[in-house]
Amino acid sequence: MRRGVLGGTFDPIHTGHLILAQEVQWRLGLDGIWFMPAGLPWMKKGEALTDREHRRAMVELAIESNPKFHLSTLELDRPGETYTVDTLEELRSGPMADGEILFIMGVDTLHSMHRWRNPARVLELALLVVALRPGHGKIDLTELLKIDPHAWERIMTLRMPLIEISGTELRRRVGVGEPVRYLVPDAVADYIAAHGLYRQTQPTRARG
Repeated sequence: MRRGVLGGTFDPIHTGHLILAQEVQWRLGLDGIWFMPAGLPWMKKGEALTDREHRRAMVELAIESNPKFHLSTLELDRPGETYTVDTLEELRSGPMADGEILFIMGVDTLHSMHRWRNPARVLELALLVVALRPGHGKIDLTELLKIDPHAWERIMTLRMPLIEISGTELRRRVGVGEPVRYLVPDAVADYIAAHGLYRQTQPTRARG
């Protein structure tokens, strides 16, 4: 089997995430895409995140109508800081032991990957699928190639539609009472409203 993994805080999950997942699944003929909400990502240490139970619920609502989309709570269930290499090791030794794992990311994430814990091992465990937005320049692998001279062999690029939506902007819009309809699935917009998310001064800090 060939499975895609799309991680993120999903705070909140939005239409851009869903379009990205659909494009990757369709273009590469993957058996499915597993959405993996982060528990406590180490690169966002000290930042406030909406409670993980809310982020999980929003992902479930967003993907429930697509049989190719699935939820993985592996990182949400793990205590402490989250590292991609640990996640991939656990997937490889457990639910995704058979077949190939394709880890989906944006260009900005790729460019910071040399700072991750054991990036060389990440490249061994998964093929990287890097989403390129229209008009984006060349990928810079200078730092990553210092760690693994064969990094290019484990990276695939796909050009995606230009969808300029960010969690930061969505939280701001909700906070000041602006609409987010069509930027997030209707069920997610309803959930945000019903639970009063993003209207408080500071979101609830995610439990580690």
